[in-house]
Amino acid sequence: MEHKKYRNYILRNYNDLDQLKVLTDEEREAINVVGHVLPFKSNNYVVEELIDWNNVPNDPIFTLTFPRREMLSKKHYAAVKYLLDKKDEAGLKEKVHEIRLKLNPNPAGQQHNVPVIDGLKLHGMQHKYRETVLFFPSQGQTCHAYCTFCFRWPQFSGMNELKFAMKEADLLHRYLKRHTKVTDVLFTGGDPLTAKTNIMSAYIEPLLTKEYNHIHTIRIGSKTLGYWPYRFLTDKDADDMLRLFEKVTKAGKHLAFQAHFNHPVELSTDAVKRAIERIRNTGAQIRTQSPLLRHINDDPQVWAAMWKEQVNQGLIPYYMFVARDTGSKAFFDVPLERAWNIFRKAYRNVSGVCRTVRGPSMSASPGKVQILGVAELQGEKVFVLRFLQCRNPNLVDIPFFAKFDRKATWFDELVPAFGEQEFFFEKDNLLGRHGKDADFIWE
Repeated sequence: MEHKKYRNYILRNYNDLDQLKVLTDEEREAINVVGHVLPFKSNNYVVEELIDWNNVPNDPIFTLTFPRREMLSKKHYAAVKYLLDKKDEAGLKEKVHEIRLKLNPNPAGQQHNVPVIDGLKLHGMQHKYRETVLFFPSQGQTCHAYCTFCFRWPQFSGMNELKFAMKEADLLHRYLKRHTKVTDVLFTGGDPLTAKTNIMSAYIEPLLTKEYNHIHTIRIGSKTLGYWPYRFLTDKDADDMLRLFEKVTKAGKHLAFQAHFNHPVELSTDAVKRAIERIRNTGAQIRTQSPLLRHINDDPQVWAAMWKEQVNQGLIPYYMFVARDTGSKAFFDVPLERAWNIFRKAYRNVSGVCRTVRGPSMSASPGKVQILGVAELQGEKVFVLRFLQCRNPNLVDIPFFAKFDRKATWFDELVPAFGEQEFFFEKDNLLGRHGKDADFIWE
């Protein structure tokens, strides 16, 4: 097997890329200007094997990883460029921080999902839904390349006051011992698989003992298959990572690899196909998810092709998300009506084995809200919605209605239908003290 050594390109050394000679001076300038606000990092696999440089700057993988001018407002772009031209480092740092705070760096009330144990806030964890705890290993707070749409961009931007990260394995394990209704632990980031195998083992292996019989599923959310499949092929501890996966499945736990694929080209290389095969041979199941993104995959044919290829390789299509209201969302967002039409047109062009996918789904403050459709009821055009997940699990799968808005791109832009002042879950304090304005504590 050919060895592939990892090499990254960040803001300091991206000009080393011969491929960027195809860009205009203005396009190269944009990488530098926007990259000072939103994090930029790519690698040799993305650059050499995924991007079609004959189609740059409109190539979807180029847009997925390289900053473009339109990802900042004209006002913000001009302010950053002015300070860069002046070489005013202090002013630039202050202005960049100011702009970042205006880009909604922690959407959907994430700060309210931080759990508490013995009076200590666990800032490397989130516990929004009863059955599932998210854990952010501090050693996995980077990615092999950064997505330009990423809703966790503050993790990579030096905004430490907004960062989720924790390395105290004992606190994770203590919390899980006390919360026996938790069945699923999701390791996320960043990308937890940028961490070495021995680090991940320290977090995961204790969960395989009898003390944690209530933990049924270990989930790992990762873009590694899309951006660096050699993690499972030629990295020094690639075999060790696969042996860890085997330990999980042999212990009777379900290992769910939550793979992020945003475009079919990410499934096309020999390396990713070999990596998928190796992971599946451990007994793990790979589920796939992606946001719907203008300029990347806002085409039902792209989604249908992606789901079909995923099933061909033994993967389970899982989620189509709506891009979260943060960072460069204005560049990527798709109106909700169009998102629903893209989903249903793709959905009806695949067989039943692809129809495990759910969407379009918005991970909003009260929960995951799915757009079921657009309908006319009582003489009013409405969005039909439901919770796939909710802070209050009793509210899951109850249909509710929002007034139709052709321009809306996110849940917070919607208002209740039929002249109601509140959505049903907002009445009678149905979210209880787990509401969007309360610190989140599961008993």
